Amino acid sequence: MGNLTVIALRVVLVMMFAGSVFVQIVMVPLLGVDLREADPDVAAIRTPLVVLTVLTILALQAAVVCVWGLLTMVRRGTVFSSSAFRLVDIVIGAFAVASLLTFGLGVALAPGEAVAPGVVLLIGGVAVMIAAVALIVLVLRALLAQAVDRDAEARKLRTELDEVI
Repeated sequence: MGNLTVIALRVVLVMMFAGSVFVQIVMVPLLGVDLREADPDVAAIRTPLVVLTVLTILALQAAVVCVWGLLTMVRRGTVFSSSAFRLVDIVIGAFAVASLLTFGLGVALAPGEAVAPGVVLLIGGVAVMIAAVALIVLVLRALLAQAVDRDAEARKLRTELDEVI
């Protein structure tokens, strides 16, 4: 991976993290105030909406931090090691949790007339897309495992070859 790619991804990660912190600190409290002042149907979903939103953002922030760590490992050339699996597993878990929380948000919004049924369907679609990201990262984890195995095998063969020479 090129240096420019790593820098570009880090810029994007910083922007994502800063944006998510802004949403947690500014937007979510404003959403809570708006929902408290809304009609009774909407006010009833205030607490689940705010809690699920904050927890989902935290899960995605955990994924961003782990991707930053993986980028650091890429830059150092140590990504093909067993320590990368811990970070990848956290990313998979974070996306799985975010998917479940998003689905929970749809379930919380479904009863009553607070939101249109189409909105609930869209939230369900987003939950499925987030779950798909978790599954894609799971497949990439399997590829990482194969690469780590091949790297260990290559090191062993190099050691044997050095002994022969």
